[in-house]
Amino acid sequence: MKFVRYGEAGQEKPGLIDAEGRIRDLSAHVPDIAGATLDPAALAALSGLDAGALPLVAEGTRLGPCVAGVGKFICIGLNFSDHAAESGMAMPPEPVVFMKATSAIAGPYDDVPIPRGSTKTDWEVELAVVIGKRAKYVSQDEAMDYVAGYCVCHDVSEREFQLERVGQWTKGKSCDGFGPIGPWLATKEAIPDPHNLGMWLKVNGAIMQNGSTRTMVYGVAYLVSYLSQFMSLHPGDIISTGTPPGVGLGFKPPRYLKAGDVVELGIEGLGSQKQTFVPDL
Repeated sequence: MKFVRYGEAGQEKPGLIDAEGRIRDLSAHVPDIAGATLDPAALAALSGLDAGALPLVAEGTRLGPCVAGVGKFICIGLNFSDHAAESGMAMPPEPVVFMKATSAIAGPYDDVPIPRGSTKTDWEVELAVVIGKRAKYVSQDEAMDYVAGYCVCHDVSEREFQLERVGQWTKGKSCDGFGPIGPWLATKEAIPDPHNLGMWLKVNGAIMQNGSTRTMVYGVAYLVSYLSQFMSLHPGDIISTGTPPGVGLGFKPPRYLKAGDVVELGIEGLGSQKQTFVPDL
């Protein structure tokens, strides 16, 4: 199934995508796509609903972030072998973990502000894993039991803030609007093999990234298990699993985004996003 959140920013309601690609309202059945609703068993129960009997949502209604109540936005760096090569960095012996502020979360079609003083705003299409129930010290064999599903994540980055300023990567990853998620949350049953999905990203219509989750170094079960050794994972937590090659930093000379640029990105089975980059006033 494909779950969405629709409506004005901060006032989104839960919905699902029916077989014809139309949005149906789920408000009578769940309060939001968050918390206990994300438990795999709860999502499975919703699959028994007659989607055709649910109220239709008006075409053109804004889609918000596909998950609410995100407590942790965890990112994995250098997790694609071909991206690590283009970055000139060695493959890490363990996952590179950093956090993205939850205030960066945005809808899949919302404008993205370029921060004041930015000269190196960059793009990254990523597969995001959404946690469905509390996970702590879980093994790889049981890790998938804790996954609610997957969505597209645009891990927007400001490379100067990330790499040239003192400190950790967080401040180059956490600017407002730097974490669009959606358009929908696909349950894990809808994506039987998350390690064989095509990924792409365009800037102003030109293909920049054209890769696959096949080149991920650390897979979904490994990452869920690994992270659960260091922190409890809770329903709604997001793990963004890294990006394939083709980011602006990797070009010679590098290419970065400017106001007016339009970025489109998508992952097989998970839909696509489209954002216009605008000045942050």
